[in-house]
Amino acid sequence: MLITFCKSKIAHGRITQAELYYEGSITIDEAILSAAGILPGEKVEVLNINNGNRLETYVIAGKAHSGQMCLNGPAARLGYVGDKLIILSYVLVTQDEARGLKVKAIYLDDANKIKA
Repeated sequence: MLITFCKSKIAHGRITQAELYYEGSITIDEAILSAAGILPGEKVEVLNINNGNRLETYVIAGKAHSGQMCLNGPAARLGYVGDKLIILSYVLVTQDEARGLKVKAIYLDDANKIKA
């Protein structure tokens, strides 16, 4: 039996822009994605701390070290520039595999830079 296990977490990122007339997704600074172990095209769940909205979408890599975090397409209606987000990615694993896994969590400051 497979279970859904949280693989990666990006905590306290701030929305830097919203592009309503784009096909969809969330654009995230490539360096942040790499640190969290999230790949471009990977499905993520985006949680808006400010308003409680949750959405599922896929990731587009933005310019590394730019701090970019952009809601694209319909997702742009679910947050405002400055709102804080938690971004989660998941993996399907067996229960035995899950026992050996740990969530890779990174935390961002107000400028979307990785905290040491």
